[in-house]
Amino acid sequence: RMETDCNPMELSNNAGFEEDSDYRDFEGTDVKDMRLEAEAVVNDVLFAVSNMFVSKTLPCAEDVAYINVETRERNRYCLELTEAGLRVVAYDFDQMDDRLQTPYHETVYSLLDSLSPAYREVFGNALLQRLEALKKDSQS
Repeated sequence: RMETDCNPMELSNNAGFEEDSDYRDFEGTDVKDMRLEAEAVVNDVLFAVSNMFVSKTLPCAEDVAYINVETRERNRYCLELTEAGLRVVAYDFDQMDDRLQTPYHETVYSLLDSLSPAYREVFGNALLQRLEALKKDSQS
């Protein structure tokens, strides 16, 4: 099985922070708003799940955000996003179960890959279509 570590947020330009004197003390550290990170995660894989959105009821902060996801198998999860990665914190939207001790995943891809065979299939097919398109482009 293929792991993909592509984070669209790493590609964004954070030059605006460097000019802002309030952030000069943080040079070398990542000043990230997890809500923005969570929105990017959702936008990246929404096509391969039934429903996915950043929680409006659970608190988002600079260091944590919560994402609700419904897989194509109709299973619901609430995910916690932190610097450590993503993990399942409940088996329903907008919930947190402190008794759940689920592992962190570095990427949303590996987390969904472990939860949803249908996600894996849709994502794999999308990847194949993209590769086919690249192949056609390079031949023309």
